[in-house]
Amino acid sequence: MTLVAPSITPTLRAGLRRRRAWIVIAAALVLGALVVLVVQGGIRAPGAVLGADNPAPPGSKALVEVLRSHGIDVTQARGIDAAVDAAQGGATVFLYDELALLDAERLDELASAVDRLVVAEPAFGTLEVLAPGVRLGGTATGALDEVACDVGAAERAGELSDGQRLLTVDDDAQAAGFTGCFRDGEFGYAVVSGPGRAGGELTLVAATTVFTNDRIDEAGNAALAIGLLGASDRLVWYLPGPGDADAATAPTLAELTPGWVSPVIVLLIAVVVAAGVWRGRRFGPLVVENLPVHVPAGETSEGRARLYARNAARGHAADQLRIGAIGRIAALLRLPRSSDVDTLAEAAAVATGRDAASVARLLVADVPAGDREFVELAGEHDRLERDVRGSIRPDRSLSSSKGAVAPTGSADDPRASTGSADDSDRPTGRRP
Repeated sequence: MTLVAPSITPTLRAGLRRRRAWIVIAAALVLGALVVLVVQGGIRAPGAVLGADNPAPPGSKALVEVLRSHGIDVTQARGIDAAVDAAQGGATVFLYDELALLDAERLDELASAVDRLVVAEPAFGTLEVLAPGVRLGGTATGALDEVACDVGAAERAGELSDGQRLLTVDDDAQAAGFTGCFRDGEFGYAVVSGPGRAGGELTLVAATTVFTNDRIDEAGNAALAIGLLGASDRLVWYLPGPGDADAATAPTLAELTPGWVSPVIVLLIAVVVAAGVWRGRRFGPLVVENLPVHVPAGETSEGRARLYARNAARGHAADQLRIGAIGRIAALLRLPRSSDVDTLAEAAAVATGRDAASVARLLVADVPAGDREFVELAGEHDRLERDVRGSIRPDRSLSSSKGAVAPTGSADDPRASTGSADDSDRPTGRRP
């Protein structure tokens, strides 16, 4: 029965199984990146939120075009100075500070320079500066239809769509003249109006829903937005950018870091140094020791062959076969180690009667394209080596043709007690 050796070439399934840990890690990283993008709002329509020239759903180009069709001169301000200069002469200023870039000083400068200021979705710091006593109150429970104030734009709107945010007005703010519009029960108001810093009018709209392209046509959103921003002939549209942030007043890393972080870092450094000294004392000078390990040459060759087969490295395996064959043939032909392959091929061709070019091609040039060609190349090397060995072996048939040679084992033959004359040419350990 012929035993067929199983193939050890790795399949696609085996390769995936060996790399499943890295595949799982890569999938987890990609999933985590997608979650971060979703949480941080990375997947959203292009353009700035409430951008005057942004036609995407979160933009406000529809509102700006309607205002311009009513004869309102809309100007986009690219900085705090440009907004203050453009607001001179009774213009309305629309402010949406999405990232809360304006500090108290700049907010106070802007509020003191304008007559009519409309702020969309004010942050906590903005409320502290512009409207003390007005606080964030969460999200409305639904659509709002209770105007609850005498502001003209709110009365003309009548109601607001759902998705509104709320503001609360405490007693001090009410005493200062702030009133709320579109009340959601006892939770708060969607719009708060009161006196501005320079004696003008300040309006706080808790959400951006009233001004966005995708929601402005719902309920009375458009009426409220046009009524608030179209109260004067000129409108300054101001969205603060990174250039409006004051780097001098920005908190330092030490101010942002909790107080316990520095002591913990110092403690960790001390622990690492102590662990290094403690474990480092165990290391002495390196000692070379000859371990009593014997690895048979056959196991080494078989292991290397399996590695070559697993990686389909037929070129490396063929090189090893050529190196072995060239070394053995050179030893049989008694050629020096400094001999090149051409000299070896010519000597082997003379000894075997082959063509020198074919021998050189067999020992150097032939490259197996597949497993079949590799096996055939190995067989050709073996046959060449046998032919060389057979060409240098003495011809025993000559002894039978010469009648003067005495029979082996006779009393007159001096080789009878020491073996035949050919014994000296036989390899050690192969005596008959």
